[in-house]
Amino acid sequence: MQAILGFLSAIVNAVIWIVVAAWDFVSWLIPAIWWFIQWLPQRLLGLTDDSLPAGQAAARGFDYVENGAEDFIDGVSGVLEGFIAVVLALLQRPPGTKWLSGRGFEPAFPFWTETVHHFVIILFFVALAWTIQRSWKVAALVALGFLFVLDQGYWKETMESLTLVLTACVVCMGIGVPIGIAAAHRPRLYSAMRPVLDLMQTLPTFVYLIPAIVLFGIGMVPGLIATVIFVLPAPIRLTHLGVSSTPKPLLEAAEAFGATPRQVLWKVELPSALPQIMTGLNQTIMLSLSMVVIAALVGANGLGVPVVRALNQVNTAKGFESGFVIVVVAILLDRMLRMERK
Repeated sequence: MQAILGFLSAIVNAVIWIVVAAWDFVSWLIPAIWWFIQWLPQRLLGLTDDSLPAGQAAARGFDYVENGAEDFIDGVSGVLEGFIAVVLALLQRPPGTKWLSGRGFEPAFPFWTETVHHFVIILFFVALAWTIQRSWKVAALVALGFLFVLDQGYWKETMESLTLVLTACVVCMGIGVPIGIAAAHRPRLYSAMRPVLDLMQTLPTFVYLIPAIVLFGIGMVPGLIATVIFVLPAPIRLTHLGVSSTPKPLLEAAEAFGATPRQVLWKVELPSALPQIMTGLNQTIMLSLSMVVIAALVGANGLGVPVVRALNQVNTAKGFESGFVIVVVAILLDRMLRMERK
């Protein structure tokens, strides 16, 4: 609750800071353009060896954000840490005292121990797989996969990685789907967004870690932020594709029957785009899992930690073991959430 109140207070401070930052940016941009106009001819003619200070400008920009938006960043970090802690506790521990922190944890029901909770989580994922796919083969595959993870002794790391993946999915889908819908209804908006999405997908992922560490420190939060930046274009693009490719006869029929724009969106466009949206969710999960090892470099717990340790120790067995567990988890999540257009 304190984290949420702090976040709401940070939102107010962020709005004020954005107004100030916009003025400061305009004040910086005008002399920067004048400097560029003077610098470019000299650079082309070889009269100066000064290169374009792109890195210095980026560093100054991050310093400005770090100093000016500190309250907002702290609020976002607190909310994300709380969200991650809740998801991790749900996956790792049954109800009990000190459930959220896990330090000195005691289960509320003697029979519902942490070991029993592992099988409860497995049954939950099996039920989820059956609900989505209606296939006993997929449900059996999910059960065998998680039992293999439990047998290999990587349950804790797997749940930590799933926590990172699930939180990244919630953030990415919560942001990406509305933006994709808006972009499908406004082609000019999507045209303006496309270069930004290309940059987010092509910029090396290690570059995301630098500002994430600077702004959010070490731990799960910077790993989550870097993952979201890398993954967010997928749900945006696929939601845009699904909504914009809604068959025109369906739209014309809905309009002919007097459907409002909101009804067209909820009853025609979104049901038609559901396979693409689910594909976006699938890609979000796969891309998030690909960031597991990279996120471990900034202190994020999970399956990336044993991979990094195996790399440092040149331990082939441990590296293949933990890497194979990542592959198994990726296959299970892919089979659970795959949806074909009918």
